[in-house]
Amino acid sequence: MAKKEKHVSETPATQWLKAHQVAYTEHVYDYVDHGGTAESARQLGRPEHEVVKTLVMQDDKAEPLVVLMHGDKQVSTKNLARVIGAKSVEPCKPEVAQRHSGFLVGGTSPFGTRKAMPVYVEASVLELPAILINGGRRGYLVGIDPAVLVSVLGAKPVSCAI
Repeated sequence: MAKKEKHVSETPATQWLKAHQVAYTEHVYDYVDHGGTAESARQLGRPEHEVVKTLVMQDDKAEPLVVLMHGDKQVSTKNLARVIGAKSVEPCKPEVAQRHSGFLVGGTSPFGTRKAMPVYVEASVLELPAILINGGRRGYLVGIDPAVLVSVLGAKPVSCAI
């Protein structure tokens, strides 16, 4: 078998980034089940705070939404619900998240999702000079300017980190 290549073929996320003329860098790491952003940050030598996780959640009406959060922080679902005007917000079950996003859990990107969903980004993410975010496959992150999240993706800044 050939040696594992470090280039990752196109994903719906990279196709979306290219279609929207968003510059990005590719960062490949060895995916570890339940390793999360701590594992990718460790392998890539980056602070976990700069690795942004993509979370598919749902409101009290079971309407899906995407939350982009620092890898080293959690989402206060109570604060998020209040900010977006919902009674409650909770994480989707993995199979439901996969159905909405079109991505395997652990490889979920906010770019090129199967279903259009509102996207919310923790406001402090936008203050970082650059971020790593999932590129649509397990073990594959893309480096982008966080301003893209608002200017191109249309994410709404919120404060819900704990």
